[in-house]
Amino acid sequence: MKVTSARLLPPAALAAALLLSSCTADPPSNPGDVCSIFQEKDSWYAAAHRVHAKYGVPVNVAMAIMAQESSFRDDAKPPMRWFLFIPIGRASSAYGYAQATDDAWDQYVDEAGSWFSDRDDFEDALDFIGWYMTKTRQANGIPYSDAYNQYLNYHEGWKGFAAGSWKGQDWLVKAARNVEDRSKVYRRQLLHCNLY
Repeated sequence: MKVTSARLLPPAALAAALLLSSCTADPPSNPGDVCSIFQEKDSWYAAAHRVHAKYGVPVNVAMAIMAQESSFRDDAKPPMRWFLFIPIGRASSAYGYAQATDDAWDQYVDEAGSWFSDRDDFEDALDFIGWYMTKTRQANGIPYSDAYNQYLNYHEGWKGFAAGSWKGQDWLVKAARNVEDRSKVYRRQLLHCNLY
């Protein structure tokens, strides 16, 4: 029997393949505890404080919005819609940790991000949330600490919120209450975190 040797990848190609295979980040193991999140992912802790310093947004509110939107999954997308057994696309172009849509992300890149910003990068996504919260305060006068109304703006857009598009959407009101509750839990936890 003739044995043929497998073609080996050059070292640079092998390193690139390994790097790409490790790009998808696992969500934190205990998303209900912000101290645990930052202990597990110390780069997130540093990123959260950079975003806070840049915009002044409370870390607990920004993290609560991200938890609601993606459960801290870097590749989160809206579910696929189906007609019978035929996929007909997703409900929106939302993607990544912040579930930023294409249009909103493009505006962020133009105003505050860079061409190197990625929706599946934690710090970029949290920076997007900080930028969005700032625009919400400017557009509709919502304080940073008002997690409930910040989230409604985040989900419905500034014009949609002002027009009351969220009224009567019980599931959305419930989601906003979840963000508010989680932000309060995160705030209490942050007061007692034993980090660095």
